[in-house]
This record gives sequence, C-alpha cells and structure tokens, in this order.
Amino acid sequence: MPREKVLIVEDEAIVSIEIQDRLKELGYPVAGAAFSGEEALEKIDDLKPNVVLMDINLGDGIDGIETAERIQSRHNIPIIYLTAYTDEETLQRAKITKPYGYITKPFHGRELHIVIEIAIYKHKAETELKVLRGILPICASCKKVRGDKGYWEQIESYIRNHSEADFSHSLCPDCVGKFYPGMNLEDD
Repeated sequence: MPREKVLIVEDEAIVSIEIQDRLKELGYPVAGAAFSGEEALEKIDDLKPNVVLMDINLGDGIDGIETAERIQSRHNIPIIYLTAYTDEETLQRAKITKPYGYITKPFHGRELHIVIEIAIYKHKAETELKVLRGILPICASCKKVRGDKGYWEQIESYIRNHSEADFSHSLCPDCVGKFYPGMNLEDD
C-alpha cells in the first residue's frame, strides 16, 4: 500500500474533493489541499508531502507553473500537473519546470496511480544517483573547492555533500617517501 503523502493544489473545491477521494481509493494518504498557489507555498513546509498534484489554472494570483517553480527552488518534491490545459504554450511553459508527469482532465484513477508511482520511483532513483558534473573551481594550493554558493570548503566535504561518495584517508607511495623516508610499504 502506498505511503507517499500527496498535496493537491486545485482551485475548484469539487474537483479537489474528487481527487482526494480517488487518491484515498488508491491508498494514497492526502497530505492536504490548497486552493491557490500562495496557499500551497504557505502549507508545504508543514504538510511535508512526497508528491504534489498541481493544477495549472489556479484562478487569481500565481498559476500552477509559477507555484511549481517556487516549490522546486526550495524543496526536492516531484510535481505532477493535473490540468485541462493542453495548448502548446502551456505545455512549453510547464515542460521547463521538469514535471514528473502531466495528466489531462478528466482523468482515470488507474492513470493517476500509474503516473504517481512512476514519479515516485523516478524521484527516488534520481535522489540516490547524485552525480558531480561540470567544472569545479579548486584552489591550486590548499585544494579547497568553491561550492555552489561561492564559499570555499574542503574537497572531501564538497564531494560528500554532492554525491554518495565517502572517504578514507591514507598516503600514496610518493607521499610516504617524502614525509616518512624510512618507512617501507612493501611486504617482506
């Protein structure tokens, strides 16, 4: 039985209740419901959902795409759009936010279940696979690296925070010869 809590962001109360009922039938706990983008942003820290189902047209205020962007800037939570909008402009705007799914209304319960399960699986896989990419500024003298926020930190600390790697320290043969000239590393 699924344990992932779902936050529903939908401005129409009747539609929100229908989605909540469908999720409960499928075994998903509902973390809560928000009726605007602003309300979703206020509630997300307290509700701590594992997945967000996001309508795109949320009436007055910020729309679902802007809400998704703001959530993603602060939280690592998969977002699935659940919307009636299928026009090319909306699709292009939504695509930029890298959603984990896009379901058009009206939807079927089985479709909702499949998209949520794939989103959860993909999110877990991506979270487990942290990969360092790009150019990493490193001090030629002390070997500290400049992190994402511009602060210098030990390379071990940076790599540990940005990947699943850990370190054990030892000395290579060149350094043993340099710092401990009398020590022999070879077996007798």
